[in-house]
Amino acid sequence: MGHDILLPQPKKRWWHKLAVPAASWAVTARLAVHVAGPLDTFIFRKTGGRITLSSVLAGLPVILVTTTGAKSGQLRTIPLLGIPDGENVILIASNWGGKKHPAWYYNLKANPEATITLNGQTAVYAAKELVGEERERCWAKATAVYPGYNAYKKRADGRVIPVMLLSPNGVKVL
Repeated sequence: MGHDILLPQPKKRWWHKLAVPAASWAVTARLAVHVAGPLDTFIFRKTGGRITLSSVLAGLPVILVTTTGAKSGQLRTIPLLGIPDGENVILIASNWGGKKHPAWYYNLKANPEATITLNGQTAVYAAKELVGEERERCWAKATAVYPGYNAYKKRADGRVIPVMLLSPNGVKVL
């Protein structure tokens, strides 16, 4: 591919300054874990990958990531905040600051090939977990886009939040 990925950059609105901190609150996270994901997926699909609830409310770049279930082998699609890093995408396995890693993290560890859907186009990516300086660089980049990750880190109660890097495999799919 050889080019920077163009993730959705929602137009900045006055309410984003209120919504972004509110999204990291524990009470909001408990609600969002059950409501935001399904709503984001529904809205994302209905608008051809142009809009999500998170992009409208908080101005965050959300993408659809499809993984293969670690145990089931079934395809699993979830909306996630995608942080652009050149042609790569950074994903933070924060699980809203929960005590356990999210299921999609285990899926990528077991089956590191995933697809990303954005603006009606889907491409295949290879995932790897980052460590050391590369992890810290990408964590800093992610918290610059969404400072709420720092609140999640505190709430995770000592759990090291994984940072995943998805790199394009160069194969476009429909």
